Amino acid sequence: MHDIRFIRENPDAFDAALARLGVAAASPEILAVDAARREAIQKAETAQAERNAASKEVGKAKASGDEAEFERLRALVAAKKDEIAALEDEARQGDAKLAELLMGLPNLPLDDVPDGADEDDNVEIRRWGEPRAFDFEPKEHYQLACAQGLDFETAAKLSGSRFVVMRGAMARLHRALAQFMLDVHTTENGLTETNAPVLVRDEAMVGTGQLPKFAEDSYQTREGWWLIPTSEVTLTNTVRETILDAAELPIRLTAHSLCFRSEAGSAGKDTSGMLRQHQFEKVEMVSITHPDAALDEHARMTRCAEDILERLGLPYRTIVLCTGDMGFGARKTHDIEVWLPGQDTYREISSVSVCGAFQARRMNARFRPEGGKPDFVHTLNGSGVAVGRCLIAVLENGQQEDGSVLLPQALHPYLGGKTQVTAKGELA
Repeated sequence: MHDIRFIRENPDAFDAALARLGVAAASPEILAVDAARREAIQKAETAQAERNAASKEVGKAKASGDEAEFERLRALVAAKKDEIAALEDEARQGDAKLAELLMGLPNLPLDDVPDGADEDDNVEIRRWGEPRAFDFEPKEHYQLACAQGLDFETAAKLSGSRFVVMRGAMARLHRALAQFMLDVHTTENGLTETNAPVLVRDEAMVGTGQLPKFAEDSYQTREGWWLIPTSEVTLTNTVRETILDAAELPIRLTAHSLCFRSEAGSAGKDTSGMLRQHQFEKVEMVSITHPDAALDEHARMTRCAEDILERLGLPYRTIVLCTGDMGFGARKTHDIEVWLPGQDTYREISSVSVCGAFQARRMNARFRPEGGKPDFVHTLNGSGVAVGRCLIAVLENGQQEDGSVLLPQALHPYLGGKTQVTAKGELA
């Protein structure tokens, strides 16, 4: 959510930043609503002062026997009570309208974010690894002989499209990848492993920006809980309604969790295989930082995700998203795209975003500088990385002509020393 004080003081700059995102100028309506609510508050305060003054005079008029003045003052007190109630209601409605307007607007991009309309305008900043030259036509993950443990047919009977049942070597390899990521992040990258609910209340989804604007992208239970689209929601909201000591920052968290997305608007995209699922798993990273440290933390988190892919020997490229492709809550985003030889292209496997105070203001998450007043923390989030997509990348990059897959050395200790998945779908 945006700071109304910033908009009051910088309306042109605010609208110019929105224009970079393709969003129409919003300051005129926001400032009009804000001015009306502030006027109502001021009038209510004035009326309250007048009521208090009249109330003090009522007793004096009664004691002096001035019945006419007594009745006049008593009527004035009653009228002021009604006037105050009406003005306070007007102010409450103004507060609600202002919150609605501010909640519906995306975060403002940093100055160095490239302008652009869509993903075609994203800017590559580096790449690592050389895509393997195959002496045969590489296949997509679901076409490999060894991937018979990826059962989409049974999943469709159980749940419909965009689900998968994993068995045998595929299930174990998927688990090994998540364990490997968690071990690296907790033992080397300084993140604290966290296991949190996957069902959350409205307030948590509002806090990280999924609500109210993107309700259709998530699933809600009959009891009103939301299934998390990513553990960014739970990890970030652990500091909701909290004032931290500056010495506690940064807070760095990681979690391996189930994630649920309706994939609204993605009909017909990536329908084969497990690239785009309604239920999937991620190892998430979240950082809560001092404002001055946020950009350095963004670079650090990006390196944490890149390092996972490098240890697995998976070629990737890192891009900075343009204004037209950034998410709702981000000020700047690095996407890391892994090479998938079966598709002959790079596909997103991690997205690392710095959000400034945007989420913190929605959550009322603050810190107290030494000797200073509480200020909003800055929040960051990123995949470290998407487990299912990493499984796809491992399978496709390690595939052999006979349908078997050679596995990255970093995973061997997690698989009991096994080094490959055979064409029969067995670890060996």
